[in-house]
Amino acid sequence: MDLEVRHLRVICAIAEAGSLTRAAASLRLTQPGLSAQLRRIEAMLGGPIFDRGQAGAVPTALGELVLPRARAILPGIDGLLSDTARAARCGTTPGRVRLGSVGAPLLADLVVATRESIPGAKVTTRCQYSPSPLLDDLAAGRLEAAVLGDNPGHELPPRAGVVLCPVVTEPVFSLLPSTHPLAGREEVSLQELIGEDWALPHPDSDRTREYWASVFSLTGRQPHAPYEVEGRQLIDVVRAGLAVSLCQATFIEVPGVTVRPLRGNPLWYRHVLGWRRDGPLAAHGDAVVRRVAEGYLATCAAAPAYARWRRRHPESLRLPK
Repeated sequence: MDLEVRHLRVICAIAEAGSLTRAAASLRLTQPGLSAQLRRIEAMLGGPIFDRGQAGAVPTALGELVLPRARAILPGIDGLLSDTARAARCGTTPGRVRLGSVGAPLLADLVVATRESIPGAKVTTRCQYSPSPLLDDLAAGRLEAAVLGDNPGHELPPRAGVVLCPVVTEPVFSLLPSTHPLAGREEVSLQELIGEDWALPHPDSDRTREYWASVFSLTGRQPHAPYEVEGRQLIDVVRAGLAVSLCQATFIEVPGVTVRPLRGNPLWYRHVLGWRRDGPLAAHGDAVVRRVAEGYLATCAAAPAYARWRRRHPESLRLPK
C-alpha cells in the first residue's frame, strides 16, 4: 500500500485532536477503525508516529518529523483540488454529465435517467470500489452525480453542495462455491460460515469491512480471511472453492458460485444516489430517483435468490415514489 493524501489527513487529525477517540469522532470513524488505519500508516512510514497513553496521542520523534511536512503539503493539495474543480466547472458545457458508481446495479439506469432528463447530454462514467472518493469528487465538482452505498451505523457523511438520496436498503447475502455443502440450502447462517476461509474487501477500500466485523463479532468470532480481493478476483477465488464471502442481494449468479440469503438477515446495504445541488441533474432529482428505482426492480427480478427472498418478505422493499 502506498502513502496517500488521506493518510496525511488522518495523521494531522489525530495530532490536532490530541487523542484517537476525538479524532475518530471528527473523521466519522470508529476508534478501532482509526487505530487500524494508524497502524498501517505507521508501518508504511517505518515506526510509531504517536505515543498513546493517558495523556492522549503525543507525537514521537518520527511524528515530529512527519507532521510539519504533512501540514505543509495538505494546503497545497486542497488548493490544487479547489482550483482544478473550479476550472472544470467553468470548462464544462451544459450538455456534459460525469457520473460515477460503486459496484452496484444502478449505474446503467442512472445513465438512462440522465439522458431522459437532459436530451443530448454527453454522459461519461467511471467506477470505484469505494464510495468515499466518489463523494469527494461530487463535493469538489469533478462529478455531477454518482451511485453510492453504505451500511447501518456507517452512513455516508453529509457534504456541502451534495444531495444524498437513499434509493433502497437490501439484505447482504452469502457467496459460496457451488460445490459447498451449504449451497443446496435455501438460506445459511453466519454462524455456520464463520469458521470457513473468507475472501474480504481490503479494509481501506471503504467502511464495509468495519461494518461486517461488527456483525461478525456477534457470533463470538472473526473469520480467517487469507484473501483480500474484490470484483472479478473475488468471484474467481470463491468459484475455485478457496473461500466464502458476502455479496449484494442483486448479485447475479455465474457458473461455479451460489448466492444464498443469510438466516435472520444480520447484514444490510443501502443504495444511495448523490448529485450536486448546483449541477445539471438537480432540477430532475425526483425523476432520476424514480427511474433508477424502476430499474432496480427489474434487477431484483433477474436475481433468483433475491426474488425468492422478496416473495417471503414482501414488506421489506420500499422504494421512492
